[in-house]
Amino acid sequence: MGCRDVHAATVLSFLCGIASVAGLFAGTLLPNWRKLRLITFNRNEKNLTVYTGLWVKCARYDGSSDCLMYDTTWYSSVDQLDLRVLQFALPLSILIAMGALLLCLIGMCNTAFRSSVPNIKLAKCLVNSAGCHLVAGLLFFLAGTVSLSPSIWVFFYNTHLNRKFEPVFTFDYAVYVTIASAGGLFMTSLLLFVWYCACKSLPSPFWQPLYSHPPSMHAYSQPYSARSRLSAIEIDIPVVSHSN
Repeated sequence: MGCRDVHAATVLSFLCGIASVAGLFAGTLLPNWRKLRLITFNRNEKNLTVYTGLWVKCARYDGSSDCLMYDTTWYSSVDQLDLRVLQFALPLSILIAMGALLLCLIGMCNTAFRSSVPNIKLAKCLVNSAGCHLVAGLLFFLAGTVSLSPSIWVFFYNTHLNRKFEPVFTFDYAVYVTIASAGGLFMTSLLLFVWYCACKSLPSPFWQPLYSHPPSMHAYSQPYSARSRLSAIEIDIPVVSHSN
């Protein structure tokens, strides 16, 4: 595994993270989280479907693509608890994932443009290339958890609404988009963890997330024996034994 260079696992995790963040953006903006279908028995009228999103609400007649009613102030008057939680969870997840993407990019740049011997002046830096990828993987996992938990809750809350009122509520495809994006964040985190676990066995301090001490030249070359490094002067003391 090419740990000393930018590896395909880190590039793939970065691209997967970008796609997942884009999916979260789409899921946050789509007005298709819940559908309320109102059926009429009047032959002269059409059935009405109300599409509920996190920020807007749209009502359409069957067979029409235009909104009969478009409520842009829905975000401030959301009366459904799961959607209210998602209004805070998804933007927070996007911010965490974007921070992880930035760390992942810094780690790849550090790996691509570093020198073969680490800079002793930078030895006290808290996070190096491996640390960037490790922290990015943790942040991706956190972002996936923050976005996945309330998205799954939509299924249970939808059942609660149908029991409380009438079975006219159904969840829409924005739920699946968000869950798939959260799964992409977990996949990104897994790729970074696999890459780090495969590379941390190298003796180079490049793969230590935290420097416990400044790296020295002994970490890279050992031209002398272990005994000669302990002392520059070796004294042999003869031992005299008496035999009967």
